[in-house]
This record gives sequence, C-alpha cells and structure tokens, in this order.
Amino acid sequence: MRQQELIRAALEGKATFVIKNANVVNVFTNEILRADVALYHDVIVGVGKYSCENEYDAGGAYLTPGFIDAHVHIESSMVIPSSFMKVIMPFGTTTIIADPHEIANVCGVPGFRAMYKLTDDLPLRVLFMMPSCVPATPFERSGAKLVAEDMEQFLHKSRVLGLGEVMDYVSVVGAEQEMLDKLRLFDGKPIDGHAPLLSGNALNAYRAAGPATDHECSNFDEIMEKLRAGMRVMIRIGSAANDMQEILRRVVKEKLPTENLMFCTDDKHIEDIRREGHINCNARLAVQCGMPPVEAVKMASWNAARAYNIRQLGAIAPGYKADMALFEDLEEFRVKQVFTRFGAPYDPAAPLPTPILPPQVFESVHIRPVTTAMLELRCREEAPVIQMIEHQLMTRLARRKVPRDAEGRFTPGDGLVKLAVVERHHATGGMAVGILEGLGIRNGAVASTVAHDSHNLVVAGDNDRDMLTAIESLHECGGGYCVVSRGVVLSRLPLPIAGLMTDAPVDSVLEIQRALLEAAHFLGAKQDSDPLIALSFLALPVIPEARLTDRGLFDVTKMRFVPYE
Repeated sequence: MRQQELIRAALEGKATFVIKNANVVNVFTNEILRADVALYHDVIVGVGKYSCENEYDAGGAYLTPGFIDAHVHIESSMVIPSSFMKVIMPFGTTTIIADPHEIANVCGVPGFRAMYKLTDDLPLRVLFMMPSCVPATPFERSGAKLVAEDMEQFLHKSRVLGLGEVMDYVSVVGAEQEMLDKLRLFDGKPIDGHAPLLSGNALNAYRAAGPATDHECSNFDEIMEKLRAGMRVMIRIGSAANDMQEILRRVVKEKLPTENLMFCTDDKHIEDIRREGHINCNARLAVQCGMPPVEAVKMASWNAARAYNIRQLGAIAPGYKADMALFEDLEEFRVKQVFTRFGAPYDPAAPLPTPILPPQVFESVHIRPVTTAMLELRCREEAPVIQMIEHQLMTRLARRKVPRDAEGRFTPGDGLVKLAVVERHHATGGMAVGILEGLGIRNGAVASTVAHDSHNLVVAGDNDRDMLTAIESLHECGGGYCVVSRGVVLSRLPLPIAGLMTDAPVDSVLEIQRALLEAAHFLGAKQDSDPLIALSFLALPVIPEARLTDRGLFDVTKMRFVPYE
C-alpha cells in the first residue's frame, strides 16, 4: 500500500472497514472513549465518527489493541503454529513473539527455518527472537548447535526482532567469546534475558552485556532489582509457573509504575489455554489483584510493542496496524471479536495454507539400547535429592537419607523416585540417573522427549521395568509423552515433529493429553499438578537449584555437577 493512499484515506475519512460504537481504550491518555474506528485495509486511519459499506457494530464493547504474548515457545504447545493460532486468537491475542529454541536445539537451522516458514501467512502475527543458547549450556548434549555465524543469515529477516533469551548467564558474565559474538551481532536490537535470582554485580554485568528483559522473576524484590537495573520484566502465567498473584498485588500496593512490565505465557498447554484463556488470563488476574483495567491492557499490548521496538502495534490510533480485540468487559476480558493483521474479523473457519515440513525435523529420536544395569544408581546413605516445589519451575537441592539395597543401590520409596535423562539425538549412549522427590507416582513411570532445552529423553519412575518400557515406547513412536504402569503403556502422545510437535488436530491432542494426565494422577501425582510439564523442565540446567542432564546431577547455583558417590 502506497503512503499517499493512506494519507488520502485519513484526510478524506475514507475507510474500507469501520468498527462502529466501540468503547476505545486509548493507551496514550489512559482514556476510554466512545468512538468508531476506521480502517483502510490493514491500517487504522481514524478514531471518531465514520461510516462505510463494510461495518461491524461493537455495541458498546471495549476495543483494545490486540494482545501480545511477549515470550512464547510455540513448540511447547505440542502442535504446529496454525493449530496453536486457532487456540489463542479467540482470546484476543493477535501477536506473539516466539523463540523457537526448542526445535533449534533438536534440528538447528532447519528447525528455525521450518518455524519461520510455517508462520508466513497466518492471521496471527508471529514475530521471532533468534535462539541464543543452542545448547542452553555446555552441561548437556543437544541435537544441534547455533553460533553467531549461523544466526547472521537471519539478521535481516523482517520478522526476526532480536536475540532470544540468553540463558547461559555464566558465559555472559564470564565474557566468553562465543557468547560475546552473539551479543555483538544483535547489538542495537532487543535482547531477551533469562536470569532467575541473578543479583548484585552479576546482574549488573549481565545487563551491561545487553539482555534487557527477564521472565523468570519469582518474587517482588527480584522484580524491583531488575527494574532498577533498567530491565523490562514479564509477568509470566504459564502452566508450570503461574503463582503471580502475590507479585501483582505488591505491584498495585506499592504503586509501581507499570510501563516496563508486560505479559507472557512462555509455556502454557493448550488445555489450560482453552480453560483459562491466553494473555487475557494475565490481564484478568492483574485486574483481580487491583490493577486498573487500562493499565492491564497496556501491559498486554503497548508495553510489549515498545519493549521490542515494534512500530505500528500496541495502540489504536492513525497509522497503527489493525490488530485489535473487542472485549465484553475489562474485568473478565471475555472476547466478543478479534480483528487480525489483515484488517478483518478473525474467522476460525477460514482455510489456511497446508503446512510443508522439511524432512530434517522428523525421525529425531536416536538412542542406544538402555538396560536395567544402566538405570542403577549407587549412592551413599545420605544422598543428593532434587526436590520439586509445587506450582514452580524452581527446585531445591537437598541431602537426605534415601532407601538403598544391600549393595548400596538406590531403591525408590519414601516419596522418592528414580529420574533418568538419556541422550536421544546422536545415540551417544550418554545417560545419567538421579533421585527425585515430589512427583508422587507409584507403580509406574512417566517419560518425555520434551525436556527443556536440549530435549533429551527424560523418564521418572519407581521401578526399572516401567522406565525401560517408557523409553522404548517413545523411541518407537519418534518421541512424545507416555505413562506406563506394570509393563503396560497406559497412554501415549506421539510427537513426530522433532519429538516436540504433531500436526494432529487440536481436539485429538487434547484428548490424549487428558488421558496422559488421568494416567499420571492414577499413579499418584497430585490432582492440581501437571507432572508431565514438571518433568519436561527437570533437565534444564539454568533454573535453580538442581537439575539432571544426560551428563549428571547439576547444581545450578554453584554451576557444577554433584556426585552420588
């Protein structure tokens, strides 16, 4: 569209589409104004009094900028981008900032290309951050590695905004050359951080290096320190990390300015999205905690657009794009209609491009045979244990007396199960076994090839037979999730695309997910927990305090491996 056309359309009040009788949320003045909004194709040309042949009557509902998920991994939904879009757009999310480091850790550059191509022509606006840490750390084996030279070819892609979450903060503060090359490559562009509990001079060094956001804050004091250091903070409400109420209440109580706060989901299962909503769920919770509704709207839209230098998004005003959401209210944020980047109402029944996937993203599970002997863990009477924390991604590293047999081998019991991580990309035979507390399962095992961020095969169980059955089951189907009991696979979700995703219909995926959860709860997992999501984070050695990788038990706070003997 030529600029002259837009100028003429705005000057003459000429519109191709008009949203009539809306309560328009103005993010610049914090006002709610009754008005019509005029579009010329996919651009807003006026807010006031307009009419044209193609109109939509808002009937006094609240029109906001389309909501933005500031940090999300599409792969964690376990479905391809077009299916993910169908789940989130009905809740008012029109833009996502995706970091495809999950598939990049498995498939490298072909994985990133596949995600970019799959999102080309969707009504959902999909923007990208280039995965920065593939692998996340040197303490695990991933399927691929990305260095600065690999990233340079994507630097000028129109939908690549900057550098994705820099999880390896040790390499940053240690000024390691490989990390510095990546930071320099994206100098002047947005760089996402990932620095749970990083504080003091280490945080100062990290911020000075370039990372300017963080989505891992777990308490108000941490948020304050990072805001004072000039970072923008994301309030994350996902499936495994959703305990944000107290933080939001403190934000309101302390009258903290919110312009540097925004919302994200990071990892939220489609079942939870359908039940609770997407970014509108974050906004709803903020209002419930006392946040003024317009402030919540700005955190869901305008603040993210500013943080990522996304011009023409996040506001309803002349020159801004047509991405908007119409809500029945600004408390529950019930959606009446969504308007897409194409300048038209979102139609969930509209045909979408047929996804074409490269062969490199299939057949990604390559493991050496695992035996019972390989699952043995010899340890001292008092051994290190990974303790799960309810509704949090963080864990504790504790030492406690553990049950053992006469030969000093750990035997699951007393609330403790065996945890194993098996290298699954190159059939190296790399594998480690540890002890886990808090999963709650008995007489069975759960396993997954979704194991952030290197996505090796992770399995937990109270007996070796079921653990071996689970490993073989996922090897056979090309990756996914499974629950096993007494030698029988109770439920399995195949994820043949990189061992992370499927192109199966969403309803089919949800049906199997529910069966997986029911099976896990049948084995004793707590009803208010999702042990499958929890399992998928137990191998990520950048979140305190303890993780298990295919190389061994890792103390994240001290950045070192912990021996069992």
